[in-house]
Amino acid sequence: MEPLFVLVLKLMLLVPVTLLPIINPLSTAPIFVATVGRDRALAARLAKQVAINGWFIIVTSMLIGTYVLALFGISLPVVRIGGGLLVASTAWRLLHRTEDDEVHEKAAKETRQMTDAEVIRSSFFPITFPLTTGPGTIAAAIALGAQTPTTPMPYIVGTFVAVAGAAGVSVVLYLIFRNSVTVVSWLGDVGMLVMTRLMAFVLLCIGIEITWSGWAELSRFGQ
Repeated sequence: MEPLFVLVLKLMLLVPVTLLPIINPLSTAPIFVATVGRDRALAARLAKQVAINGWFIIVTSMLIGTYVLALFGISLPVVRIGGGLLVASTAWRLLHRTEDDEVHEKAAKETRQMTDAEVIRSSFFPITFPLTTGPGTIAAAIALGAQTPTTPMPYIVGTFVAVAGAAGVSVVLYLIFRNSVTVVSWLGDVGMLVMTRLMAFVLLCIGIEITWSGWAELSRFGQ
């Protein structure tokens, strides 16, 4: 049997490994550049706020998302199946996208003429939601949170894992968005295309895995 700290570390790493391909911050980096231009100080401020917003969304979805769904009589296996299908469909669109998403284009156009204060106020919509932590991220976070035990001590450990894992995601978001100008210039158009397709394929596999786990659990209930 694995030591507790090893198991906790694995579960903690599962959160960013699952959510980062869905969030795909590299695909949002060009929107960040269009928003802040070459102002690195503004990029750092906005990146910090988006990272904080994303942390709150992920932790809230993981810890109370299943309870909210329970009010509507939705079972956890169904949540996994629905979340997995949504994640997989998002990945499929990314794999076959030939031009910029309409939401991305609209966000870039609307933020080019904003003042610094207006850009900071817009950190939640549309940059945090839906561009960074959209419905696919929330669905996957709920599916991850559904695996948290309900007994006191394991629940405390699960809460720690959720908070720490979400913090890891937020740190990655902050670093990429803060250095978005450098990242976009370094990758170039071809690099961005390759990275987006690669992350989309990983995301597709994760969506299928989440769906399959939900289906397997429903099958056990039906036996």
